Amino acid sequence: MKRTLRMSVAGVAVLAALTVSAAPAGAMAAPVGATGARAGGVDREGLQRELDGVVAGMAVGVLAEVRDEEGVWRGTSGVAVMGTPRPVPVDGRFRAGSITKTFVATVLLQLVDEGLVRLDDSVERWLPGVVPNGRSITLRQLLNHTSGLYDYVKTLAMPPSAEFFAGRWRTWTASEQISQALAHPPTSEVPGSEYAYSNTGYLLLGQVIQKVTGRTCAKEIDRRLIRPLGLHGTSVPGTSPWIPGPHPHGYVPTDLSLTHYIDYTELNPTLFGASGDMISTTKDLNRFFAALLAGRLLPKHLLKEMETPGTPTRNYGLGLSWKTTTCGLRVYGNDGDALAYNAWSFSTADGRHQVSIALTPNFRGDPDTAVNAFTDKAICG
Repeated sequence: MKRTLRMSVAGVAVLAALTVSAAPAGAMAAPVGATGARAGGVDREGLQRELDGVVAGMAVGVLAEVRDEEGVWRGTSGVAVMGTPRPVPVDGRFRAGSITKTFVATVLLQLVDEGLVRLDDSVERWLPGVVPNGRSITLRQLLNHTSGLYDYVKTLAMPPSAEFFAGRWRTWTASEQISQALAHPPTSEVPGSEYAYSNTGYLLLGQVIQKVTGRTCAKEIDRRLIRPLGLHGTSVPGTSPWIPGPHPHGYVPTDLSLTHYIDYTELNPTLFGASGDMISTTKDLNRFFAALLAGRLLPKHLLKEMETPGTPTRNYGLGLSWKTTTCGLRVYGNDGDALAYNAWSFSTADGRHQVSIALTPNFRGDPDTAVNAFTDKAICG
């Protein structure tokens, strides 16, 4: 699944695979062993091997938390800082990317439950004059990526371009990003007819939440979700470039050969906005999805809406995705990309099996296959 903002792995990483065989400068140290333990349940050694497999060739560092009815396992592999032996903090924070979308969707659905807004309200109803054809696009379609609106991420400069690095500290507004996207034609002629991932929709949803409540989307996420659930490692940073508390450092390459990297841990997160600016931990993500799927945040009929695909061909509902593991169990959650950080969080519908994992990529390969193997091991045993 496409996430918030992924560097052109199809171009850069594939080119690197064809032209580079040596490890990048400042290559990572040997994998660090698991931190934390639990009795019984999941195969800890097997999980650690899978976690080491995620790091091998594809990441600088990785951390994970697995939960089931018998307890909690936490592990790490790789390093927190490239070129050093510093271990990844098992309780480390990271940029969660598009997992933010599930939080935004939950807030919007709470407003639906309170009768303040309807899923089938038009965009024009709440943001008059902002979106061409806004009378034909609904909030539901923004949530499930069937609006047809062009993705603003496609208008941005990507590393290793000089323009990208020059904008590291720039403060973006949702309005200017939306305007850049709307300068391009829609991806489908009929809203609701096709799935096309669009971060633009979630920038608009953030504006709708502010219009309905009188408070920013970030404040509503904090007020409705972060504080009530005790997500002490989770925050919506606004314009603050720092990741508070312990965290692995993230990097982006400065050349197409992937031989030089720059520490990109700090940046102005308005680049992502309501589509993916949240900071979190594996513990907090597991706690959030457990509460969501248990019906503690939304009534049953709205959770069912969240789990209903927008089109028959995509496992994506209202800010929530799902997949089937090798043992046949369906897991719900989301994944996210924030340039120097990737994250995944999935849970079974009953909340008995959960896995959250985050890594700092080195862009030398796509980690999805290794992460899926880890998820299957964590869920299926």
